[in-house]
Amino acid sequence: MSHVIEMIGIRKEFPGIVANDDITLRVKEGEIHAILGENGAGKSTLMSILFGLYKPDRGIIKVRGKEVHINNPNDAFALGIGMVHQHFQLVHNFTVAENIILGKEGGFVYDIKKASKRIKELSDQYGLSLDPDMVIEEITVGMQQRVEILKMLYRDADILIFDEPTAVLTPQEIDELMDIMRNLAKEGKSIILITHKLEEIKAVAENCTIIRRGKLIDVVDVKSTSAENMAALMVGRPVNFKVEKKEAHPTDVVLDIKDLCVKNNKNVLGVKHFNLEIKRGEIVGIAGVDGNGQSELVEAISGLRKIESGNLTFLGKDITHSSIQERNELGLCHIPEDRQKRGLILSAPISTNMVIKEFYKEPYSHHGILNYSAIESYSQKIVDKFDVRSGEGIHSLAGKLSGGNQQKAIIGREVEADPELLIAVQPTRGLDVGAIEFIHKEIVKERDKGKAVLLVSFELDEIFNLSDRIAVMNAGELIDIVYTKDTNENEVGLMMAGIKKEARNEG
Repeated sequence: MSHVIEMIGIRKEFPGIVANDDITLRVKEGEIHAILGENGAGKSTLMSILFGLYKPDRGIIKVRGKEVHINNPNDAFALGIGMVHQHFQLVHNFTVAENIILGKEGGFVYDIKKASKRIKELSDQYGLSLDPDMVIEEITVGMQQRVEILKMLYRDADILIFDEPTAVLTPQEIDELMDIMRNLAKEGKSIILITHKLEEIKAVAENCTIIRRGKLIDVVDVKSTSAENMAALMVGRPVNFKVEKKEAHPTDVVLDIKDLCVKNNKNVLGVKHFNLEIKRGEIVGIAGVDGNGQSELVEAISGLRKIESGNLTFLGKDITHSSIQERNELGLCHIPEDRQKRGLILSAPISTNMVIKEFYKEPYSHHGILNYSAIESYSQKIVDKFDVRSGEGIHSLAGKLSGGNQQKAIIGREVEADPELLIAVQPTRGLDVGAIEFIHKEIVKERDKGKAVLLVSFELDEIFNLSDRIAVMNAGELIDIVYTKDTNENEVGLMMAGIKKEARNEG
């Protein structure tokens, strides 16, 4: 089978970092080819070169055997190359059809009905289930991603690049995306999948190119290579997939949630009469399908959302109506679900982001004057400990970091603040297996230091790996609280569907 893409000896440097160091990538026609690497390994840079967002400092690109020069994304589209970016590029108050034709209208009059008909045909052909008249802000993240895929297909792309496509998807949406990729490959499309999720590579890819710190490490046949071997090639050492932790010994209550009711964005109750105690020395996991009240619960606890009724008691103090700053001062720390909207100031350097909650305190400021050497020293400590990689170190703008490195920076800031309660929402979203192993150990360390941890994750294996107790949510209600050692994923899965234990026993 001929190669549809050949990138030979690609080198790309940025200030202070060699992102791609003599990398060669070959992709066959009609295959799903994975690019595996740690956060900041150079995967997205390599694909940004192929899509015309960057120019290589050195190397050759061939498309269908012919050497090409790709100066911008329009050149890439003309060659049949499309890219679904990690952070979608959609106009939220436009319809699906309007977003897809944007930039491809041409002429004075555009026939939106004709375009919508074509979009519907493509949607049906590839099993995307999209209505051209739906408005972007009213559809799920998974559906928004399908709009990005349709954008490429509408432009007749037959080489499709997916950059960390599952980072913001629910498990069900991930399964659906894998099916879509298989359909695309069956139709003769060539797919390049940038990821660090080994189970996804095993599920859909034929070959895998592994990159570590900008260098090509190996190209492996996915079927004949174990996930453990691929992980070791990716991070340069064996990786332990199972969290090693001793039994928890919880003591006094840190957070007491009593009869909590919180409204969602549609002004109806998203959390209904919720009760839960979280104690020192334990990790309580919240399990549930995305959109069942987890976000509203966390926002109510952290002070980002108004509480309709009920009470929050933190270290014996009523914080039901306390400000976010007051909660921070008491020792409540929060790793948010959306790292870009809620976790970082993207236009500010890493150093500013690391002290953003404490810049007004000693030693970071004195009588209102910032102490930059203290800020930089503290920031450097976090960057080193949590392996946050960037071109210009602590002076890099947060928005210039890869998604995984943004996540590590936030986790580092919240853990180093020495919290009494650490709320961790999707803490390892977008992280590679080496970083996940490290972050899981850090969360267990917090527990073992006598801190309380509330973990919210949509990945059941993470909930089971870390939690001592599991609280299951469905439609904003607490279905049950179980000890991890006394239950299994099947039981919790049934509870996530809203089926209580007693109802199952009666049946």
